[in-house]
Amino acid sequence: MNSHIESFLENDPEELLAFDSPKIPKERLALPEPNFVDRYFKESDRSNEVLVNLQRMYNTGYLAGTGYFSIFPVDQGVEHSGGASFAKNPDYFDPRNIVRLAVEGGCNAVASTAGVLGNVAREFAHHIPFILKLNHNELLSYPNQYDQIFFSDVDRAADMGAAAVGATIYFGSEESNRQIEQVAEAFSHAHDLGLFTVLWCYVRNEAFHHKEGNDESSADLTGQANHLGVSMQADLIKQKLATHNGGYGRLEGFGKSDPRMYSELSSDHPIDLCRYQLANCYMGRIGMINSGGASADDDFQQAVRTAIINKRAGGSGLISGRKVFQRPREEGMELLRAIQDVYREDAITVA
Repeated sequence: MNSHIESFLENDPEELLAFDSPKIPKERLALPEPNFVDRYFKESDRSNEVLVNLQRMYNTGYLAGTGYFSIFPVDQGVEHSGGASFAKNPDYFDPRNIVRLAVEGGCNAVASTAGVLGNVAREFAHHIPFILKLNHNELLSYPNQYDQIFFSDVDRAADMGAAAVGATIYFGSEESNRQIEQVAEAFSHAHDLGLFTVLWCYVRNEAFHHKEGNDESSADLTGQANHLGVSMQADLIKQKLATHNGGYGRLEGFGKSDPRMYSELSSDHPIDLCRYQLANCYMGRIGMINSGGASADDDFQQAVRTAIINKRAGGSGLISGRKVFQRPREEGMELLRAIQDVYREDAITVA
């Protein structure tokens, strides 16, 4: 085991590394591998151009040829505010520094706004796959609204040489029906133009916040969000790491569930919770990446822990933004490499 990885797991190495009794056995899953596109997308209705762009992401960066991804996303300037996002490191107001960090940090792809990627497309689009994020939640309106609205379109992504488009849906929100329709139409057009698609499958509703916690990270609800996402032909799902379970049972008359979801398909172990999320991605035939979360004092520990949970559950990688760009450049690159080392470490296996 890489001693650098072990140094970030002082609190729970055995819980994560020794776990070997998942509720859903790995033999039932489509697991990440270098030939994942050939094995699981070749027989789909995706065009050759989509497969080329997908394979390009698999073949880029420090994780090239492993079947895993490390993606660098920066859209927080819109989603939060430029000042809140970049005050810790103002260099990242400059789009060139964002994309340059993704390239030099060995990422498989960079995801950002049309403004960021379009500003440096001629310099970088042929060096690293671009994922143009189509919609965003802006917080300048008052009172704040929480809605994903389109800032760009698929044709713009194709024109700048992007390999993919990405979008967010707030499943469970009042606006979710409109968002589903808009994103489904955009993803269909993206496939027509040869771009693959990445869906940020977030669960969002104030009713999910209660005295027992926040069910926006409950495995059953986020798992269903994933299942809706792959139904829209997303080629890669981005999801928050599940922290607990039982969201369906805390709202009267809400949705449909089955006791076996909690007894036979999952448990309270973090790897089982993550695996249930992956099972909803057609048993892994559509890859799932987890998010690194907000920046904090224990970023390295949390990022490595999340990467280990994702990998051991059968996931395809990590997408980490704020933990990387809200710290000095060299530290950010070190954090990216720590995440990537988890996926290159042969001793860390799928449970």
